[in-house]
Amino acid sequence: MSRDRFARRWIIGSALAFVCAAVLLPLAGPAPLDMGRVWAGEEPDWSILVHLRVTRTLLGLFGGAALALAGSLFQSMLRDALATPYTLGVSTGASLGAVVSIALGWHVVAGMPGIWAGAFIGAAAVMVLIVLAAARQRHVSVMGLLLAGIATNSVCAALILLIHGLSGMANSFAISRWLIGSLDSIEQPALLAYIATVVLMAVVIIRQARQWNLLSVGDSWAATRGARVTPLLVAGYTSGSILTAATVALTGPIGFIGLVVPHVVRTRVSADDRVLMPCSFFLGGVLLASCDAIGRVILAPADVPAGAITALIGGPYLVWLVRHRI
Repeated sequence: MSRDRFARRWIIGSALAFVCAAVLLPLAGPAPLDMGRVWAGEEPDWSILVHLRVTRTLLGLFGGAALALAGSLFQSMLRDALATPYTLGVSTGASLGAVVSIALGWHVVAGMPGIWAGAFIGAAAVMVLIVLAAARQRHVSVMGLLLAGIATNSVCAALILLIHGLSGMANSFAISRWLIGSLDSIEQPALLAYIATVVLMAVVIIRQARQWNLLSVGDSWAATRGARVTPLLVAGYTSGSILTAATVALTGPIGFIGLVVPHVVRTRVSADDRVLMPCSFFLGGVLLASCDAIGRVILAPADVPAGAITALIGGPYLVWLVRHRI
């Protein structure tokens, strides 16, 4: 089988898995649904399926897709298979903004839930700060982005711990719950806006897959092949940050999706970003939505956060990966 045909089969298979997950995973829950009542539009089965499980599954599918795509993008930009969507600091900035909004009791800001608004503000502030810190004479380097991201991550994490420790009992519990990362049903307008954002950013990123391939070899190599390195780095950082910030605002900081999925695709399928990125997009969505479905049923009627399930999967994989690399 030719390499191109093999790659096409993986992309098509990943897309089909994404569609199958969208159809089947809403059926998983702590209690079975009467499909006859659902087809007849009778309550409460209809509302449970459509307004709770379907919206939650779609959030998981596109949230996981966004994190996995951002992970594959940052791994290409930083030339490190252990890079994640959280490496460059935007997720921690979004988390800090959300924690501040919880601690201050901001329920609604600018017409949107306070946690979402705080997360977006925190992510935007960190994104601008890192680009400015990494820029030298209108030139942005990979090392500059990485160092600025690591430093910002440390500062934001320390501030999160400080605010968490100074908050009252109720706010402290809310902060802890949010930091685990979980999926909840959301209003359809917000979900549609989020899906549109993810799809738009995915198209922008995947269309430049050839450029990311050049950049993954090295800045000098990419420049000699006609790539404009600094604009490409800024565009990639901005696109990946938008995906990460929008997802973290809705789900909290869910880890390991952006590490595990791109690395598995890279080692098992292809390191070519033209294949890696679309496969990571679809399979990342399937993984996060599946973890959420497992969390709904494994200790029913209790609801285990999706972030806990992904950590239980990603943690052992990361240990194996480190041993394998050594």
